[in-house]
Amino acid sequence: MGGFLFGYDWVVIGGAKPFYEKFFTIASDPVLQGWAMSSALLGCLLGSLISGVLSEAIGRKKLLILSALMFTASAIGTGYSESLTEFIIYRILGGIGIGIASNLSPIYIAEISPAKLRGQFVSINQLTIVIGILAAQIVNWQIAEPVATQASPLEILESWNGQMGWRWMFWAETLPAALFLILMFFIPESPRWLLKNGDREKSRTILAKIGDQKYALEEINNISQTLKNMKSKVSFSSLLEPGTRKVLIIGIVLAAFQQWCGINVIFNYAEEVFSSAGYAVTDILFNIVITGSVNLIFTFLALFTVDKIGRKKLMLTGAGGLTVIYFVIGMFYLLNINGWPLLILVVSAIGCYAMTLAPVTWVLLSEIFPNRIRGVAMAIATFSLWLASFLLTYTFPILNNLFQAFGTFWLYGIICIVGFVFILRKLPETMNMTLEDIERKLISEKDDIDA
Repeated sequence: MGGFLFGYDWVVIGGAKPFYEKFFTIASDPVLQGWAMSSALLGCLLGSLISGVLSEAIGRKKLLILSALMFTASAIGTGYSESLTEFIIYRILGGIGIGIASNLSPIYIAEISPAKLRGQFVSINQLTIVIGILAAQIVNWQIAEPVATQASPLEILESWNGQMGWRWMFWAETLPAALFLILMFFIPESPRWLLKNGDREKSRTILAKIGDQKYALEEINNISQTLKNMKSKVSFSSLLEPGTRKVLIIGIVLAAFQQWCGINVIFNYAEEVFSSAGYAVTDILFNIVITGSVNLIFTFLALFTVDKIGRKKLMLTGAGGLTVIYFVIGMFYLLNINGWPLLILVVSAIGCYAMTLAPVTWVLLSEIFPNRIRGVAMAIATFSLWLASFLLTYTFPILNNLFQAFGTFWLYGIICIVGFVFILRKLPETMNMTLEDIERKLISEKDDIDA
């Protein structure tokens, strides 16, 4: 449910965009457009930061409950907004919920999952994100009334879509947000967090439910070995120790690259992307559902490949594939090749991303950080991800105006080339390793990553 709400809250604004922009009279202001779209990402930054410190202090479960409350309040408040300021405040509140959930959901899943299934289980979090994205796209499509191809901005503003439709798109999130809040009271705390904080018996009980008594004892011994002789509190200086610093840099770069690869502008700025390809508003909403469906199908495929093909190979495939697709998309825009050929390329880019960079990045972030600093390090990496997402989302309307669509997609293609080289040189393979084995491997390896 955390992943589902992450996806829904993140993408619902894309379908509401053609209507709330008319309502708040910002349709001709690229700066305010970018601010309205990206404001939630400031909340994501704040949520990811507080989740790192607080998750180590009070545990994963309590913060996920707080996240559910944030989602609920944001869904209700955004729909009731009568001014852009109110709208942005509630979007930031929802962003805090996303920041917490995006950080702690994969950590929690990784910490309760057996090594051989961890990749698939963490990928389920990505799957629920994608289901949330598709749900938001379908809800937006079904709520919005048909819009005439030649409808003027004033006609859109005075229509049901411009006055109430966009509100119901946000209000529809209230039901799953409330369900998340209720269900969170029925899950246990992370056994690794419990053991790190001295509650061996409760940790053993939870691990025994996951496996059996033998599995529980083996896991407790394994976890205890990595915690032995370590300070109880995480200091900033401990994050800068040579082995830890190396892993932290890998996490920060991977998180930022997942956003700077550019795919999310298709979800958040579908109106601009598809209108540049010659589509009208009603067609755009239907095309968004197509992209969401492809996103879901290829995320399902990722569930069956992440623990078979390996993390590194999938990341390289994603970076290389997007590089090629983006340069072709840019060429199509330059040559004014519109309609279904461009739609096929956009769908191909989403499929490539959904099977590789989208789920595998979260799998890697959930497993590469040492037990003692996992919460804080994951928070820093997630902060990097949301900062990159904010910059991507805020700058797209500006870049689109400066370089046009073809130049913007070529820029994202260049970024994908840089990401490919980094992954090839610096990312180790972590498939079929326990979290503790990964920690021993990464911390002990000598590496020149800082260069």
